[in-house]
Amino acid sequence: MSSGGGGSGAPMAEINVTPLVDVMLVLLIIFMITAPLMAHKIQIKLPEATLNVKPEETGRPITLAIKEDGEVFWNDEPISQQMLESQLALEAQKQPQPRIDIRADRTTKYRIVQNVVKTAKSVGIAKVGFVATNEH
Repeated sequence: MSSGGGGSGAPMAEINVTPLVDVMLVLLIIFMITAPLMAHKIQIKLPEATLNVKPEETGRPITLAIKEDGEVFWNDEPISQQMLESQLALEAQKQPQPRIDIRADRTTKYRIVQNVVKTAKSVGIAKVGFVATNEH
């Protein structure tokens, strides 16, 4: 029983390098094309995230829930637009400022959410975030 290699009974000691050369040439071409695309012409210094602030130090965030019809809730209590503005102005004076989390219905018009964010920013709230569910 011969295992190949010319019928002498010895195992074949040659390696076929043609597929290896083909793969290496394809990789070389891919790197030659993509390398210039990865070089950024404008160098900027990106901010670094600091995660050493503990959530209990910043206090409890204020949750603003916005329903589809535009009704706004301050920590699950209904609130009018005028009261919302005065409450946000009051919270903006606190040190440290609480974070505002906005939860809106999926079908709420963006204009309604934008008005609430504009109100928060106009009275001086620095941290406004949006609450969403993870996509599966």
